[in-house]
Amino acid sequence: MSNPSGSAPVEDQRELDLISRAQAGDRAAFAVLVREHQDEVYTLARRLVGDPHLAADVAQEAFIRAWRALPNFRGDARFSTWIYRITVNTSWTQKARAGRHRATSIDEHIQIPSSVDAEHPEFAGEIVELRSRLRHALDRLPDAQREVVVLKDIYGWSHAEIADSMGITVTAAKVRLHRARARLAKDLEESA
Repeated sequence: MSNPSGSAPVEDQRELDLISRAQAGDRAAFAVLVREHQDEVYTLARRLVGDPHLAADVAQEAFIRAWRALPNFRGDARFSTWIYRITVNTSWTQKARAGRHRATSIDEHIQIPSSVDAEHPEFAGEIVELRSRLRHALDRLPDAQREVVVLKDIYGWSHAEIADSMGITVTAAKVRLHRARARLAKDLEESA
């Protein structure tokens, strides 16, 4: 939220100051940026690679890459968007390097109120089955489609944010999301 004078919000200005200092070589300023974004970076990596240990490696490598690339950060996008893009790229690189082809665990993202199981135990089996089918369908998506689904349906990013993060057009982001959802629906229907 902007302040009345038209300048950047205090939080944004603080982050811009940290970025500027880090670009000048201030490791302490970069350490603050890492602390402020490490949970989100790890969570995104965990959702993309599915393995907590690999996600920790991805997060560490993403911040190393960010430090090296920081002089090239122009501020065209928010720092969080920029570090998420690095995290996504690092996730796919590390995942390929590790020889893994497992996707995010959708179980973490499907929140079923505990009262459902307690009040209607007959639904518990259906919920477990749906989670399993959805997880398998998500696992079968190509990485680029899975990325769009995770960013849109789990993180709630706009099409413009996804396009910017992936380096594609908004139309391409919408098309990928549409195709991914259609493929998920088809896989879920076939597995029913």
